[in-house]
Amino acid sequence: MAGQKGYLVFDIGTGNARVAVVTAGGEVTALEREDIEYVTDPLYPDGRYFSPERIWTKISAMARTVIAKSPHITLIGITSTSQRQGVVLINKDKKAFLGLPNIDNRGREWESGIELKDEVHQQTGRLPSALFSAMKLVGLKERQPSLWKEVTYITSISDWVTFELSGILSYEPSQAAETLLFDVRKKAWSEKLCNIFGVPSSILPSLVRSGTVVGMLTFKKAAVLGLSERVPVIAGGGDTQLAIKSADAKPGDIVIISGTTTPITKITAEAGTESLEKAWLNCHTEEGQWLLETNPGVTGLNYQKLKSIFYPNESYGVMEREIAKLPKYDHACVSALGSYLSPEKNALAKGGFIFDAPLSQNLSRAHFVKAALLEIAFSIKWNYEALTEVTSFSQNDVKVCGGGFQSDALTQFLANLLQKKIYKREGFSQASVMGAAVICNEALGVKEELSSNTKVIEPESDQTDLFLYEEWKHTQRLFTHFQPAVKA
Repeated sequence: MAGQKGYLVFDIGTGNARVAVVTAGGEVTALEREDIEYVTDPLYPDGRYFSPERIWTKISAMARTVIAKSPHITLIGITSTSQRQGVVLINKDKKAFLGLPNIDNRGREWESGIELKDEVHQQTGRLPSALFSAMKLVGLKERQPSLWKEVTYITSISDWVTFELSGILSYEPSQAAETLLFDVRKKAWSEKLCNIFGVPSSILPSLVRSGTVVGMLTFKKAAVLGLSERVPVIAGGGDTQLAIKSADAKPGDIVIISGTTTPITKITAEAGTESLEKAWLNCHTEEGQWLLETNPGVTGLNYQKLKSIFYPNESYGVMEREIAKLPKYDHACVSALGSYLSPEKNALAKGGFIFDAPLSQNLSRAHFVKAALLEIAFSIKWNYEALTEVTSFSQNDVKVCGGGFQSDALTQFLANLLQKKIYKREGFSQASVMGAAVICNEALGVKEELSSNTKVIEPESDQTDLFLYEEWKHTQRLFTHFQPAVKA
């Protein structure tokens, strides 16, 4: 293995930050992970932020660790990917001073005051909501004007990492599409959108395509990472887009990525001109391609939290085995945890579990986690149906990737519900890191491909899961009567 070429990849998700060394052929040789610390902002009903300085300290330490664990790898490039909709604020001294993650909803109170919503929808491929970066900036400007005055530049979280590494500030289009300041069809910043949200266009960096060498690792940051040589820093992109790159998907394919949230996407070579009611239109990292997306919002994070409650000292494997022991027709518990087709993906909602009363003596912890796992599959089906209302799809298979599909139960539930073959390519659980390797290979002209080994999961003929899906939909309608009023 001596002399293998590889890449250093920074991956800043919603739940945790990861740093990995991956070979040009897609083998992850070392990976470190740490949870991200978010601070609740008391000035907003649902505001959160993070310290860029603290995250940089963490990921730098993780980078030194994975580099030390991969002495046989010659690093020939560095890239980054991250959660979408997040933004980092940079002052006149080019210091990142505030991070606003995708789960920050500080702009919600001002949503109703945004004019020309149809124009925004037409240009951006999505209706304005607190989820997107421009609304976070509106909330900051309205309630924290002193902080707003400090903002000289903004960029995405992944592009902030490349800025820290190279000293060159840029914005990659798949990330820019999440700002509400970017014309998704023209793939350009929009002065009109900036005016609608009251954001000066001067704070928007130059656009740089994914797979472009932004610059070289600075001498200072090379020393911080423990590298003796400077290497190219390559523009990455949104974690969803890079995950799709790892799946070797082509226009016309549907790809489902199971992580903190679960994007259900179809790749298209046509951006269209219509405003889509039930789907977002996103830029892909591939030139001349876009993504149509529906998304049930938080899914995997719910499952992760339930594990910490019911299985704090056991592995996911133990959970899977206990779920597998439950009879297929055993549906003693149904969950409603906020994973459904909603126009507001970060909306505050009430949820819970429904089961027979008085409590059955057979009710176990496995019933609760199975209900949550089924809900992830049900919410994917619901959103898949919404996507296929917008765009035709006749293929007999879908591609999947992301850590959530390490669950064999979830994968089989989904095959049964969609009545489609499920394709899982080798390395699917580290999809964004694998996609980063593809991006770097393309940028540097490295002629190496990821493994094409693929596992195929066939749908079962048994209709039980479809029956449970109808019961779950009834439960969702029940809980809609108990949702809190959201302040406009």
